[in-house]
Amino acid sequence: MTKQSHTGLQNLNIYLIGMMGCGKSTIGQVLAKQIGYGFLDTDTSIERLTKKSISEIFAAVGEDKFRLIESQVLSEVSAYTKLVVSTGGGIVIKQENWGSLRQGMVVWLDVAENVLWQRLVGDTTRPLLLDPNPQAKLHEILESRRSRYGEADLKISIEQERSPADVAAEILQMIPTILKSTQPPG
Repeated sequence: MTKQSHTGLQNLNIYLIGMMGCGKSTIGQVLAKQIGYGFLDTDTSIERLTKKSISEIFAAVGEDKFRLIESQVLSEVSAYTKLVVSTGGGIVIKQENWGSLRQGMVVWLDVAENVLWQRLVGDTTRPLLLDPNPQAKLHEILESRRSRYGEADLKISIEQERSPADVAAEILQMIPTILKSTQPPG
């Protein structure tokens, strides 16, 4: 894919949403490079801002306060253009975040639950999975967020392991199907 492939985006940000472990950061970096956009990870931005890891923030102030910081970061990010933004998995929970997300194109990386579990098993850096039964907790979180993820402009289904480049290529292929043409019929 050449960088010309994204001309229909008109400098819109692309926001990647989906569950923890779905590959938003990795795919986002590949996609940004392919289209000549900048890349930003909201969780990394939060860690730099607070000088604490996400786990430390959850432990110190809880999920509600974390979500408030997350919303503030997203609001600031949405003021910029030509970014691929990897969001935290729970960013879709707060309805006000959709105002910021809707300023760009929202892409849901819908990874099969069994694939997510394979990627996350044993990961102790995910505060929401620090549960006596992390697999059941993953299922619970996914089910509670699925309808919110479904509000995305574009859904990319990932049923098995695929390379980040393949997923990025699929996103680029699908973008024109959801963008409204601004050119008059020829």
